Amino acid sequence: MPPRADFPGVNELLTHAIEAVGGAERAGQVQMAEAVGRAIRTGEHLAVQAGTGTGKSLAYLVPAIRHAVEREATVVVSTATIALQRQLVDRDLPRLAKALKKPLGREPTFAILKGRRNYLCLHRLDTGAPEEPEDAALFDPFAVSRMGKEVKRLYEWSSDTETGDRDELVPGVSEQAWRQVSVTAKECLGVSRCPIGVDCFAEKARGEAGRADVVVTNHALLAIDALQGYQVLPEHDLVIIDEAHDLVDRVTSVATAELTSGMISAAVRRCGKLIDADIADRLMESGDGLALVVEDLPSGRMDALPQALRGALPAIRDAAHGCLTALGSDRKEDVDEATSRKLARSLLEEVHDTAVRLLDAFDDDQAHQRDVVWLQNDRFSANPRPPSLKVAPLGVAGLLRERVFNQNTTVLTSATLTLGGTFDTLARQWGLPPGQAAVRKAEGTATDKEPPSDDDEPKWSGLDVGSPFDHKRNGILYVAKHLPAPGRDGLQKSTLDELAELVEAAGGRTLGLFSSMRAAKQATEELRDRVKHPILCQGEDSTGLLVRKFADDPRTCLFGTLSLWQGVDVPGPSLQLVVVDRIPFPRPDDPVSSARQRAVEARGGNGFLTVAATHAALLLAQGTGRLHRSMADRGVVAVLDSRLATARYGGFLRASLPPFWPTQDPEVARAALRRLDAAAPA
Repeated sequence: MPPRADFPGVNELLTHAIEAVGGAERAGQVQMAEAVGRAIRTGEHLAVQAGTGTGKSLAYLVPAIRHAVEREATVVVSTATIALQRQLVDRDLPRLAKALKKPLGREPTFAILKGRRNYLCLHRLDTGAPEEPEDAALFDPFAVSRMGKEVKRLYEWSSDTETGDRDELVPGVSEQAWRQVSVTAKECLGVSRCPIGVDCFAEKARGEAGRADVVVTNHALLAIDALQGYQVLPEHDLVIIDEAHDLVDRVTSVATAELTSGMISAAVRRCGKLIDADIADRLMESGDGLALVVEDLPSGRMDALPQALRGALPAIRDAAHGCLTALGSDRKEDVDEATSRKLARSLLEEVHDTAVRLLDAFDDDQAHQRDVVWLQNDRFSANPRPPSLKVAPLGVAGLLRERVFNQNTTVLTSATLTLGGTFDTLARQWGLPPGQAAVRKAEGTATDKEPPSDDDEPKWSGLDVGSPFDHKRNGILYVAKHLPAPGRDGLQKSTLDELAELVEAAGGRTLGLFSSMRAAKQATEELRDRVKHPILCQGEDSTGLLVRKFADDPRTCLFGTLSLWQGVDVPGPSLQLVVVDRIPFPRPDDPVSSARQRAVEARGGNGFLTVAATHAALLLAQGTGRLHRSMADRGVVAVLDSRLATARYGGFLRASLPPFWPTQDPEVARAALRRLDAAAPA
């Protein structure tokens, strides 16, 4: 469809939208909106780094909505977190739809879409008796009764909910309970066969999404749509990936499979009377064999298939195939039998396909290895689970390139995309050719030339629109160069002394980001006896409640680990000091990152810089970004790991952080914190 000559331009719409929703027009926001509009016109992919406060949601939604309405197309917006999904659906899109109704000639529509497992299944609720929770009774004798109470509550909720969306159930229920009232796409009977198909919550959500101009989803469903052989998302020609720094990890998670003896037992139970008992018994025996074998295997990555698994995995594969053959194809039968057969086939296929994938992972030589395999055995941890064989992709670049970038125009955006001062680090992980796009700054101009088409490589450009925050004037990066490098035996006395002095100087107001829960608890216990300000520690209550308490009382400190590095948004005087105990490298025994590092080195690259340092740079940039959440915020980021100043890779990590004013003098940092504390409102 040719563009309408009278259709308003992106800048005109953006100005109109800003006036309608309130707020000031920012240069970076305009620059980003123009670049997104250009990408839509040319089909060239775009990566945009836009700092907190830029207004990037508005900058990509305005040209996306314009395109959807003008071309009668659907745009997919993918996010990593529920919080951003809710912001888009509950605040940004409703306001924009009203604001743009008049200039566009109609009110744009939008919808949220999640995986089928996120919606209540009325048929499962109506016919399915709660299953025994997988392996739960082995460790928790109260699991069954607790789950029963939760399922009863879900029955009651089903009469009140209009969407069946799990996220709308507050408080939530356990994963075990939710599994009793939901189905995966493979387990679903389909609208034509399901007796309650016309009232299906998941189908209603899909139908609404199919009619919408903008569909908001998550990275996991985007990955499922790319991985599976069937269409999940509605037809679309533009994908906007917000929180793109998390894309690789989310896609990797979706592409990871596991195999446990409990899964095999559950598959046999699902077969019930549908197949001959002798055939089902062979699968059960193979599962029992797996349970015995993995008990004696060490946890960790497997570089070669252990002798004990060389018989166990083929036995599981063949026994599962035998059960699938015995089940036969779909046939004319009553709904209850069809449901049972569908549930059994779904889990049998998962067991069979995972066993095949585990075996295939060891068929290739290491130079061409596609998957990494490891055994996770945490039976003796605080939250014990039976041993599990896991398999994950070494990389997802090929998948993203083939199934995302080669299919649709794609815009990737986040506050953290340039690591070491370039987009290339993440571009390689996404499957985009590195070296193609220099980092253009906000003051540059975007041209409207067509991308070159001399080969099949996806074309892309990178743009850094900067941040509205004046980091050099309002923030200090203090690196404690005088401290010894972190050890393996917890926080050292000198590090705890430094932390206590910083917290006292700040008058509380501290977010402590630690590399492990052990370190966070150690710091909490030590400092509660040494400083006069309250200290909250992650795990003592729900994270959301702890963050609210922290925000409400400026004198309070909050210490925690991974989820706090990216999930805290506390503007104002409650947060004027962010402390990082050590550079957040992945654990040396992490199976996926260590395998990826070795694969890079096998190709002649720098595995440490490509994998471990990139992981650390992303987390450091996200963590230090907690300091500035509004234009008025001021404070200090204190890194208590001297390697940031002394190690050769320190320059790469520092170049990935916001441009704070740097110092290595502890008294300079403490004096600044005392001044901020004195100036803060009572």
